[in-house]
This record gives sequence, C-alpha cells and structure tokens, in this order.
Amino acid sequence: MQPPIAPQATMALTTRQEQKISPFLEPGLQTKASSLAILQLSRDNLLPVYLQATAGEHDGYAEGVVVNTRYGSFPHSTMIGVPWGSQIRASKVDTGSRGRKRKRPTDDDPDAAATPQTANETEAPAESGTQAEDAGNATAGVKQAVAASSGFIHILPPTPEIWTMSLPHRTQVVYTPDYSYILHRIRARPGSVVIEAGAGSGSFSHAAVRAVYNGYPSSTTTTGKRKGKVFSYEYHEQRFHKMQKEIVEHGLEGLVHLTHRDVYNDGFLVDGGRSPGADAIFLDLPAPWEALPKLSRRKPESIPGDEEWVSPLNFKKSVYICTFSPCIEQVTRTVSALRRLGWVDIDMVEIANRKLHTVRDRVGLHLPVDRGVNNTPKDVDEAITRLAEIEDRFREHARLAKGAADEDVTDLAPPPGGQNSSKKAMNDVNGKEGYHSWVDGRLVTRGEPEIKTHTSYLVFAILPREWTEEDEAAALARYPVGSEQLHPVVGSLDKAARKKERRELLQKQGNRKARRKERAEKLLGEP
Repeated sequence: MQPPIAPQATMALTTRQEQKISPFLEPGLQTKASSLAILQLSRDNLLPVYLQATAGEHDGYAEGVVVNTRYGSFPHSTMIGVPWGSQIRASKVDTGSRGRKRKRPTDDDPDAAATPQTANETEAPAESGTQAEDAGNATAGVKQAVAASSGFIHILPPTPEIWTMSLPHRTQVVYTPDYSYILHRIRARPGSVVIEAGAGSGSFSHAAVRAVYNGYPSSTTTTGKRKGKVFSYEYHEQRFHKMQKEIVEHGLEGLVHLTHRDVYNDGFLVDGGRSPGADAIFLDLPAPWEALPKLSRRKPESIPGDEEWVSPLNFKKSVYICTFSPCIEQVTRTVSALRRLGWVDIDMVEIANRKLHTVRDRVGLHLPVDRGVNNTPKDVDEAITRLAEIEDRFREHARLAKGAADEDVTDLAPPPGGQNSSKKAMNDVNGKEGYHSWVDGRLVTRGEPEIKTHTSYLVFAILPREWTEEDEAAALARYPVGSEQLHPVVGSLDKAARKKERRELLQKQGNRKARRKERAEKLLGEP
C-alpha cells in the first residue's frame, strides 16, 4: 500500500504537469507535436518549424501538414516521435493538388459549387480489394507517407545557438561569440536575475534564459530558492508583440518578463513599481548613458522629483553590467556616465570571431578532382606514367580513326624512365607498396570567407555592494571580535605578544643548537 501524498506535493505535481516546459531547456529525447524543431537543410541553412499533428488532409495534402524544400517534401507526421538528430527522408506527396480552392457559385455559373476544392475530393474510379481499403483509411485519417528515392534533412532540437542562426531577423542580432562572452562577464548563473533592455529579435533573451534557469517559479515555490528570470524591455510595439508571441510559443512565459516601455524615461520597475532585484544588466540601446541613472541604488541628482526611490538592483550583491555599442563615440559617453554614477572596473572589449578551416593540400594526378587537390605530379615517376597513359590513348584514337583494327599496338616503346620506374609508380598509385593518399600534401589553414558577426564594443563595469550598519552588525554577530586568543590568526596579537613569541622561538632554537654542539663534542671525545 502506497503512503498518502501530501496536499502540497499533490499541488506541486499538478502544477508541474500543467506547466509547459520549454524545448530550449528540456527538449526530451524525441520530437513531439506542438513543439519547435529546427530542420537542417544544409550546414548554414536552418529552418524553424512548429510540428503539427493533423487528423486529416491539410492544404490539399493527404499526408497532413507538409514542408516543401529544395531537397523534397517532408510531412510533419514523419518528423514527430523520432529521436533528435535523426535523418528524415523526403516523401512522395501530391504537390499538384496543393492550393486548389473551391469556386464560389455565381449567377452566371450556378454549378460552380460542384467544382472540387482539391484533387482528393474528386470522384475516383471504383476500387476493389486492398486499394479500396487503403483509400478508406486515408480518407478517415492522415495518409501514410511514402519515402522518396532521394532527398533528406536532419531534425535538431532548438538551442540558443541554433535559434540565433535561424530566427527571423527583426533587428541586428547578438551572435553567439558575443553573448557567450557577455554572459560570462556579467556572472549570469542559475538563479540570477538579468535585465535586458532592447529585446530586438530575442537572440540574447534565449541565451540568458538558459544561463539563469534553475526551474520554473510556479513549480517549486515551496523550496524558498530564488528562481532565475530575465526582465526584457522593448520600445518598438510591433517587435514587442512578435517577441511576446515567440515567448509563449517557446514555453518561456514563466521565465521571461517582457515589457513594452521606454526605459529612458520610465525606468526598469515592473508591475506598478516592483523592483526586479537584478544581479546583471545588458543594455543594447542606441544611447545607454541615458538609461544608466535609472540603474542606481540611490536616487541620482539628475532625476528631479520627490518620489520615493525604488532601485531595480539587488542590494545584497554586486551588480555587473554590459553595454553593446556599435561606435566608439557611444562608448565614450557611456564610460563617462558609468564613472559619474559610481561604477568601477570599467573596461571595453571587442569580439572578433573567425573560424579557421584546416585541410590537407593534397598533390597528385592520380587523385580525384576534388576541393583541396592540386593536380600536379608528386614526382617524376608519376609524371612519366601519366605521359605514357596519354600517349597510349592518343595512339588508340589514331588507330581507330584510320580503321586499322588489325594494327599491332604491342610494339609501343616503354616510357623514358624505363619499365621498372613506371611499374613502381603504378604500384604506388594502387597502394600496393604502403601508399596512403591521406598523408599526401601539407596542412593548410584558411579563414572563412564570410564572418557572421558585426563590429560592436562591449563595455563592462561593476557596481559594488553597499555596506550598511545592519550588514556590519550581522558580520560581527557571525564573526565576533575577541576570540583571537582561542583561534589565533595572523595579525591578531599586539606588539608585546609578538615580541614574546619571537623571544621564546629564539630560545628554543638556541637550546637546539646547544644540544647539537654538546652531542658533537661527545662524539669527538670518544676513543
């Protein structure tokens, strides 16, 4: 008999089951319906798709929802319930019936209503046996997809790195080399609260959520641990609505608090004046120095009014900030504002990421025509063998052209290098004497022709924690003063006590020297 479940545990379990877990955080082992997946068409061609499970035909396809690419057609039914990273084969679908719409009846053509909408609704000839049974099953549900002879893609789980490469660009995005270094410098970790001003296309938002994620707030509210969260602010209304829709579709509504606001004038407070309590800040704004006064623990003199000041920062920790600026003039004004407001350890970093591809520059006429192959002979023997082959083909072509079918071609002269050298070269080519093509040539490193990044200057700074009288009293209570004699530490004794310790140490050392001298004299005095 199982023990009864506590009401709190039952409530937490129910909340966990109802909570939609984001595929960016816990994608699982297999794909599932109503979730985001990334289709890799080629190395740099990625397509985000929301998998849909349909009960019948869709848009004229009997197989349901279909994705059409240059590599073939891929029904969603073939991509649901497969392990991530699987290779998906293209399917044979009736592309001719897609998009056919039923004509509306008019006064001139009253019989237009009988026009079929799709090819699947047209009358088919009577079928018998297995064909009729299959047709009935296809009409009742989704038609089973049949694999095509060629064409395939790979299905990948959504990650911030892949999403950055495939997301719809609404603004210039923060690429992986930049945001990975930013999250490291601003100390983003599980349980941290991050402020992001300038959501844009959402590239940094997804990466920051993964960095601070340690559970959904509604699933483990009884533990008392602080849950990581991202407070994002966007000024542009259309971008705000598109970003809000993506957050809901990706299951991040409990981890990202998106606000439509002008942070220059309205600040960073949420829910009518509540402080986010941020540990880290990322500003991707045209003029970040105008938003910095709103990110202070004390009310700056530049802000007028007598209203009670509520800081959006965490009072218990030092706060780290990063600003993202495309030109040095913005950096100059930002650094000046940081210094006036008490930020320290200010420095600027530029990320210049470039991939280097290392290949072996192979050499040899015997190698296939491929990228990285230099079609020149590796030595004299290979050149002679190649000339001999060309001469043989030339003689054979001349013989056939003249119609001399009975001409004896066995008296061809051996190549200038002799038969032995030619035979050795051919053996080397065929790998009969330890020849290996993969060790040919030298290693060559080439930089990528197109760098997927943009010029940006990252300004980092730290706002130290304020030390109050309450903090001093708490520290004294935890580490009381006066217990140095019980647990001596360096520098805890006064000058007289240190002299006494030094005198006792020298006395012990003198006694040891006297004993060693006495022992040596005794040994020398023995016969």
